[in-house]
Amino acid sequence: MYSTTLETPVGPLHLIADNNFLYRITLPNSHPPLPRTASAPAGHRLICLATSQLRQYFAGSRQHFDLPLAPQGTPFQLAVWQLIQQIPFGSTLTYGELAARLGSPNKARAVGGAANRNPLPLLIPCHRVLGAGGKLTGFAGGLEMKQFLLTLEQKKVQTSAAADV
Repeated sequence: MYSTTLETPVGPLHLIADNNFLYRITLPNSHPPLPRTASAPAGHRLICLATSQLRQYFAGSRQHFDLPLAPQGTPFQLAVWQLIQQIPFGSTLTYGELAARLGSPNKARAVGGAANRNPLPLLIPCHRVLGAGGKLTGFAGGLEMKQFLLTLEQKKVQTSAAADV
């Protein structure tokens, strides 16, 4: 396992990968224990690709990530994270809407718990998931970061729509 730290507009992101998959991104305001890793060697293919794509995202030139991911979780968490990855750039869904899509409309809290344990925020865009009524709730990086990311995406969508007119 290898790691690197990427400076971004929301603070430093800590990325963990092996030669084949990205396993984890730790946000600046979250404090989960980090596994022991070696610093990624210069030119590590996957780390370079991930940092490049994240820089493009923050610059507003990337809306989709094309990275091999290997999130570790329960079958329910994996199902939730898969659904979250389907939320389009610049769009949002509520925890309840995701629960309904899973066929369990009463499991909005469980969906929220799975989103909270997302090991690859931004790549699995849990910042696009809102509370009931569109309320800004729950994000490992804090609500200020969540709002920043949503605003970044919505500005890009609005700019793209204006350019298409």
